[in-house]
Amino acid sequence: MQPTRHPDRFVDRHIGPDSRDIEEMLAVLGVRNLDELIDRTVPASIRLQRALDLPAGRSEFGLLREVSEIAAKNQIFRSYIGMGYSDTVTPPVIQRNILENPGWYTQYTPYQPEISQGRLEALLNFQTMVEDLTALPVANASLLDEGTAAAEAMTMLHNVAPGAGNAFFVAQDCHPQTIEVVRTRAAPFGIQVIVGDPAAFDPVKQKVFGALLQYPATDGGIRDPRPFIEKVHENGGLVVIAADILSLTLLMPPGELGADCAVGSTQRFGVPLGYGGPHAAYFATKDEYVRHMPGRIIGVSVDAQGHTALRMALQTREQHIRREKATSNICTAQALLAIISAMYAVYHGPKGLKAIAQHVHGLASQLALGLARLGFRLRHEEYFDTVAVEVDAARLGTIFTAAEANRINFRRIDGRTIGIALDET
Repeated sequence: MQPTRHPDRFVDRHIGPDSRDIEEMLAVLGVRNLDELIDRTVPASIRLQRALDLPAGRSEFGLLREVSEIAAKNQIFRSYIGMGYSDTVTPPVIQRNILENPGWYTQYTPYQPEISQGRLEALLNFQTMVEDLTALPVANASLLDEGTAAAEAMTMLHNVAPGAGNAFFVAQDCHPQTIEVVRTRAAPFGIQVIVGDPAAFDPVKQKVFGALLQYPATDGGIRDPRPFIEKVHENGGLVVIAADILSLTLLMPPGELGADCAVGSTQRFGVPLGYGGPHAAYFATKDEYVRHMPGRIIGVSVDAQGHTALRMALQTREQHIRREKATSNICTAQALLAIISAMYAVYHGPKGLKAIAQHVHGLASQLALGLARLGFRLRHEEYFDTVAVEVDAARLGTIFTAAEANRINFRRIDGRTIGIALDET
C-alpha cells in the first residue's frame, strides 16, 4: 500500500503559465514541446547530463514543520556581547501593524514615492528623530548598517576636503567590524587608514582629511572628544562620530561636540536582533555637505494646489540618475527598519526614550557596583551600557566556560578583558 501524501503542493500554487499558455507560446515559437525549445536554445555542452539530486516536493505545511524542527535545535543563549547590537522590546502595536503588515514591506524608499505620502511621512519622522538626537541639521532616510554608514562618511569627507590629504584616522576603540568595513571601502579609493589612539594621535605631524570616533567606545568607555575634534579642525580635517543612538538621550550629541557628521545604528529602537541584521543605519551631517551626503532624503514641498506634500529631495545626487558619477553607490535605504525605529520613538516619546536609557544605564551601574564589590577591576569609570571588566588571564577561560554552561554570551575584548553590555530587556 502506497503512503498517501498531502494534496496541497507548492507547485499547484504556482501563478506562472498553465498548460494552455505554454502550448500557445510554443506554437508561436514553432516548436512542439519544451524539450525541443531547450534543444534549440541551450548548447548541449553546458547542459547537465543527469537528473537533479533533489528531494521530493513538499507541501507548505510540511516544509514549515521541517524548518521549525531544524530551528528548534538552536541553543538560545542570553547575549551580553554588545558591539553595536542590543536586544530590544518591539512594541506589539508596531510589530502587528508595521513589521507584520505587507503594506509596509519594502527595503527601499519607492521609485514613485509621491503616491505613498504615508510612507514618506514615516521616513521624514525617522530623519527628524535623527536630527534631534544628533543635533545636526540634516539626515537621510537611512543606510544599510553602521559599518557602511561610517565608510560612506569617510568617502563624503574625502570628497568635501580634497586638499586635506589622503589619510583617514580611525580610533582603535571603534567597533571592530566598523574598522574592517572602513578599510575595505578605503582600499579602492587609495585612502590610507590610520588606526590608533586619539589621545596619542597628532594631526599636525600626520595630516588627515578626516577622523572617525566611537561614542561611547566599543568597550563602553565615554571620553570627551572635543579636544581631539578641535585639533583635527585646526589642521583642516573633519570628524565623524559613530554614536549609540539611545545614549544620545543622555549624552551630549555629536553636533554640540563639534562633529561634522554622525552615523550609527537604530537597531535598538525596536528592531529585533535578527541574527545580525537587517538594521537601519542613520547618517546626519551639516547643511553645507547635504549635496555630498549618501542615501535618500525626504523633503517637504507643496503640490499643484498649494497643499503641503512630501517628495524625494536632491535626487540628482543618486545612482539611478547620475550613475557612476553619483556621490554614493549606496542609495538603498532600510526603509522598513527605519520606519520601525521612527515609530518606536513616536511610541515612547522623548521622555520615554530617556527613561529607557536611564534604565539601561542603571542596570550597567548596578552590575559595575556588584563587580567592584567582588574585587573585579573595571576599565572605565564612565560608561553608558557596557562594562569592561579586567581579569587575570588565567581566570578568563574559567569565566567563559561557566558563562557558556549557563547559556550566557559575554564579549572577549582581549586576553584580559570581558565586555558585558546591558539593554532594555
